[in-house]
Amino acid sequence: MPHSKDTIMASHAILLLCLAVVLPVIYADGLGRGFGDDINWKTLDAGLKESKDLNKPLMLIIHKSWCGACKALKPKFADSSEIKELSEKFVMVNVEDNEEPSDSKYTPDGGYIPRILFLDSTGTVRTELINENGNPQYKYYYPEATSVVKSMKKAADVLIESKAGVDEL
Repeated sequence: MPHSKDTIMASHAILLLCLAVVLPVIYADGLGRGFGDDINWKTLDAGLKESKDLNKPLMLIIHKSWCGACKALKPKFADSSEIKELSEKFVMVNVEDNEEPSDSKYTPDGGYIPRILFLDSTGTVRTELINENGNPQYKYYYPEATSVVKSMKKAADVLIESKAGVDEL
């Protein structure tokens, strides 16, 4: 028995509805990878280029998909309205798993994860921008959003506001 035009249209509509529901779930993470899809994330290469071109500092999160501490930080980071607001002052990059850069400058005090580093617009890791409330053995480890916010504010002060004062002279 041949299918009617209405039956075919209905089956196509159901298929499209299923795709509309399933595809966003599959690709929801995108470059946010759980750290917040409402943040304008870049790949490392694109981020370094944009940072240089716009003379804007870069914030880099290095994490692994299997890491418990990384998984615990993601919702805290993503749910922070302060982080979202401050992210606009930075080129935001997060690298996961095999994307982690091999250059030793990205492991200033070890290769633990997660690490959050701040880079100036020349691509230099600013090693003085650390989690001041954290463990001195793991200076770039952040277990919660409040310490990330504090470091983002300090990085903005050091890398943006001080630069603006020099530009005005």
